[in-house]
Amino acid sequence: MSDTPKSSGEHAYDALLAEIRAGRFAPGDRLREEDVGARLALSRTPVREALRRLESDGIVEHRPRVGAVIRALSHAEVVELYEMRMVLDRTAAEMAAKHGAAAEFDALDALNDRIEAEREDPALGAAINQDFHRGLCLAGRNRFLLESARALTNALLLLGPTTYTDPERIDVVVRQHRAIITALRDRDAEAAGAAAEAHLQTSLLHRLKGLGG
Repeated sequence: MSDTPKSSGEHAYDALLAEIRAGRFAPGDRLREEDVGARLALSRTPVREALRRLESDGIVEHRPRVGAVIRALSHAEVVELYEMRMVLDRTAAEMAAKHGAAAEFDALDALNDRIEAEREDPALGAAINQDFHRGLCLAGRNRFLLESARALTNALLLLGPTTYTDPERIDVVVRQHRAIITALRDRDAEAAGAAAEAHLQTSLLHRLKGLGG
């Protein structure tokens, strides 16, 4: 059975979401229908539909006399987001150590190597990092954990510029990822969970440093 073709509104949604993920639109940016349409080579009607959908996703907010704006997380929301990620990633790592396959750990290793290799392209490195953490959740073999992790995806788009512009930051990320993978290969659930939580603690500190917090 062939896939149902996407509507123009769905195409606009996917295209705009990709622009946000790539950092070409950032938290606080105003999204004027005509400007977005010109950038994506789309008419205003599908763009308007996409903006409404992004608003329902919590990515865009409508401000009086301003219009659609990409939402920016408050200091408290950033902390809350990372606290939730710590819980999920620690649990994912513990479950992956018990249930994950060696091939999945190899895949995580390969993603980590790519993060290190793409240090000249911070946005790409950050995108690969998201794939790493998704792979960790998949290796945990728990569909409810995976759904919970997916629910945070939209919020992650609102964190703003990646911290991967700092080469030393990438060195820390790669080293901490390796610690997680080592614990996974050793089938040491406690060590894997602790390494995952420590990694997110470090990520939060870097994020708050960028916020001036």
